This record gives sequence, structure tokens and C-alpha cells, in this order.
Amino acid sequence: MLMQSDGGIAGTILWFILFFVLIYFYPRLMLSQVIYSLEQSARRLEELSDKANDMISKKTKGAKKKIDDFTEFFVVEPSSLDPFGIVKKIDQTIRNMEDRFDDFVDQIADDKDYDEKQKINYSLRAAIGLKQISKIVRHYVETAKKFKNLQIALIVQMQMPMIKKIAESEFEGTKAFAEGLPIGDSIGPMVAASLMNKSKEIAEDVVCDEITIDGTKCFVLKAKGPSPHLGRIDEAIEKILKKNKIARVITIDAGLKLEGEKSGKVAEGVGFAMGGVGQRELIENILLPKKIPLDSIVVKVGMEEAIQPMKKEIADSLPDVHAAIKNSIRRAKKGKVIIIGVGNSCGVGNDKKSLEKTKELLKKIDAEYKKKEEEKKKGGSWI
Repeated sequence: MLMQSDGGIAGTILWFILFFVLIYFYPRLMLSQVIYSLEQSARRLEELSDKANDMISKKTKGAKKKIDDFTEFFVVEPSSLDPFGIVKKIDQTIRNMEDRFDDFVDQIADDKDYDEKQKINYSLRAAIGLKQISKIVRHYVETAKKFKNLQIALIVQMQMPMIKKIAESEFEGTKAFAEGLPIGDSIGPMVAASLMNKSKEIAEDVVCDEITIDGTKCFVLKAKGPSPHLGRIDEAIEKILKKNKIARVITIDAGLKLEGEKSGKVAEGVGFAMGGVGQRELIENILLPKKIPLDSIVVKVGMEEAIQPMKKEIADSLPDVHAAIKNSIRRAKKGKVIIIGVGNSCGVGNDKKSLEKTKELLKKIDAEYKKKEEEKKKGGSWI
């Protein structure tokens, strides 16, 4: 009995020792495992960023080092301490940013034509986004390692699936811009082009055509294509308003869908549908004081689908958007209507005829998506 008692006490003591050892070492072991996983992901993101830069370099005179340096480019937001005039400050800052991009592209691709330079320009913008993602992930990985902070490592690990998705979409966006493929955000310009017969440039990188829909005269606007552009829609609207009585403004844009919603679904609302900052505020300052009704039509796209090559279900939304436009025009009172296809014009021309080429590109994109889906089923890396 005494021996059993002694063995029981020894076992209990040993159990307590192992318990406290595990309490001390298990978090460190867990941290090591999480850090190793994050280190692998950080390396993959950096490789993806480098691959995007290589892609752009191949379209230039091999200026890889210059491109690597330029992807560190940043924009300092203007001070909003005094909010009066902040929109004009932002607009000026954006114009300065665009001038810097144009200047850099002229340096590394002075032998290319205008359209090719635009492709390189927007490829750089996507590559910068990818570079920032890889840098931020690397920052938190190194911070977790430096301070041996399990909480930071776990937070980054939990967010990693979403980060990978965004990084992958930025990479696909870089490729789309470099090759001149329509992206999810190009659905607005595509709708506008489908209504245009013969357009002409009326403002910086903006084309217009005057058509008649159900007896109502309409000005159709979009960014100039098929090279990537966003255009100065605000300048085009100002020019039209000076000479015409406008009864209604209709905007068509890609809109972020919620998880569970179907890509390509069309929704109607009010307001000026345009992403980003600066230009939308300038446009609202022009239109709202005149009490012109603003209708918005959005085509639902996923967070990563907006910058990736356009999926078939997004392109297939055109008939539903046309029906929504006619419904909006029906509500217009006496006067003309402005229809604006908001978004990036990459891969989308400036009239109905040019859309035949866009449709051919969309067929190739759809075939590529199906191929990737098959590879994914077989099991492949997320990159």
C-alpha cells in the first residue's frame, strides 16, 4: 500500500511538472508553427509581386530595377483639418499622381505607342497594390517574430485566406491591364459602348455619342478605350450642361456584391455611382445644386472580380442593364438624358462595332477560367 501511495504521489508530481512545462512551451511551439506558415505565405506574396513586375518589364526596355523602385510609390492624402476645398485638393493630388505615372512610363517605354503606354501605366498601378500587400504582410510577420507575439500572428493567419484572394486578383489585374483585357470594372464602359454608334472625344479621355432611346435624346459617355482609361467625366458633364437642358443623369457601374449574392445581378438605385474619391464629389457639386435626378444602375461583382478579367456572368448582364436604362429614361421629364458608363475602359472600344473584338476577348477569358477551375479541382497552389 505504501509503494502504491508513493507511486501515486510521484505520478501526481510528474503530471504537475509536465502540465506547467506544457503551459510554458506550448504557446512557443504554437507561435513557431504559425510563424512558419506565415513566413511561407509572405514569401509567396513577394514572389507574386516580383512576378508582376517581371510581366511589366517584358513590355518595356527591360527596366526591371526602375519598375521595382517605382512600385514603392505612394500618395500623401491632403490635410482635411480645414474641410473647405478638400475635394479640389484631392483632385489636384490625383492629377499630380497621374502626371508622375505618365512621366515614368515615358521613361521606360518611350518607343511604345499611346495605347501600349496606357496598358503599362495601369499595370503599374495594380503592381503597386500587390507590392503594398506583400510589404504589409511581411511587416506583421516580422513584428510577430520580433516580439514573439502569438496574438498578432494568429490575427494575420486568420486574415490570410482573404489576403491571398486580394493578392491574386491584383496579380490577375496586372496581367489584364498589360494584355488589354476587359476587367470586371469595365462593365459600365461596355454598356455605354453597346449604345454608341459613332463617338467623339469631348473631354480628357472621355468619348460621347448623342443617340435617341424611346424618343428621348441621350448623351452617352464613357472613358476612351480600348486602352485603360478612367477619364474626366466631370469635365464632359460640365460641357454638356452648358448647352443642354438635362432632365436626368443615369450612371452604370460595377458594384461590390455581398457574399452569397450572384455575380452579374443588376440593381437599381439613386445617386451618382462612381468609386474612388475626388471626381464623384466634383460631379455631385455640379449636379445636385441644379436638382437633376440621379439614377444609378449597378452590376454586382465580387471584391476580387472587379480587377480580374471579366467573367461571363458579368458580361451577360448587358440585356438587364439595357432594360433598367429604358426604365430610368421613362421617368425622365422634358429634357435630355446623360447616360454614363462608369469604370475602366480596358479592353472596351468606343462603339457597338468595337464590341465584337471585346466579345472575342471574353470568350478567351471564359476558356481560361474554365481551365483554371479544372486545375483547381485536381489540386494546385493558390498562386
